[in-house]
Amino acid sequence: MTHCHHGHHHHHHAPGEYNRAFAIGVLLNTVYIAVEAGCGFYWGSLALLADAGHNLSDVLGLLLAWGAHYLSGFKPTERRTYGWGSSSILASLVNAIILLIAMGGIAWESVRRLIDPSDVAVPGLTIMIVAGIGVVINTLTALMFMKGSEKDLNIRGAYLHMAADAAVSLGVVLGGLAILQFGWNWVDPALSLLIVVVIVWGTWGLLRDSANLALAAVPAGIDPRQVREFLESQPQVTEIHDLHIWAMSTTDNALTAHLVCAEPIRDEHFLGNIASKLREQFDIHHSTIQIEGTHAAEHCEQAPPDVI
Repeated sequence: MTHCHHGHHHHHHAPGEYNRAFAIGVLLNTVYIAVEAGCGFYWGSLALLADAGHNLSDVLGLLLAWGAHYLSGFKPTERRTYGWGSSSILASLVNAIILLIAMGGIAWESVRRLIDPSDVAVPGLTIMIVAGIGVVINTLTALMFMKGSEKDLNIRGAYLHMAADAAVSLGVVLGGLAILQFGWNWVDPALSLLIVVVIVWGTWGLLRDSANLALAAVPAGIDPRQVREFLESQPQVTEIHDLHIWAMSTTDNALTAHLVCAEPIRDEHFLGNIASKLREQFDIHHSTIQIEGTHAAEHCEQAPPDVI
């Protein structure tokens, strides 16, 4: 029996332009790193130096995210038929890894300082002022990415980096206040450890989601069983196989499926209606559907019961 192949695609564009936000974020944080590191060396403050190192890792993360965001706007070619959208997935994965490594370095230094406190007398007021500037800069930068972080994993990585910087800088401010008022040098590393736990908790989800998308898993916001049930509920559809759902980028999701129909589909809007509902209900913007007759389906290799 002849197979009837149909495909429907809806092209979803990347979210709002973030080139300006990336440029401002990189510039402000690069200047701040130079100031913070200079003050840290001059006053012998390990807290400022550690924070400067963390900020440097986040600037590198911003550059990675910026590059991926730029590449995702490239049009598909003969060799790269999906374009460069998946680079945003790789960037979000690298971002998460860099952030966790940076947190590991801060945790190591915090424990070392708790076990063997430094005898260097650090000016608490200077630490508070310099770190306070960092809180302002990183908070403003994070706010520029906050809205886009809801739907774009790559932008979410940049947002988490900046939010983490603001939290760490705030911890340094509090540590400086404790040193200034009470001479409690142990407060600074203790606060740093607490902040590390909070940041690692939030970053673990980014790492998990990025790794899953890199392995072409079903995106976290989509329930594959609900998608299958929706397709099975369509008129004339008796069976579904070769159903695949994956992410083409941190914002675009795709689906392919074979629908077995008892009778030929005569409704010319059948596929268009399915694609529209997939887009509205499941945030799947690229769908390719093949319709088969019951006899043709018997010769197709069946996929496992669970959605791949």
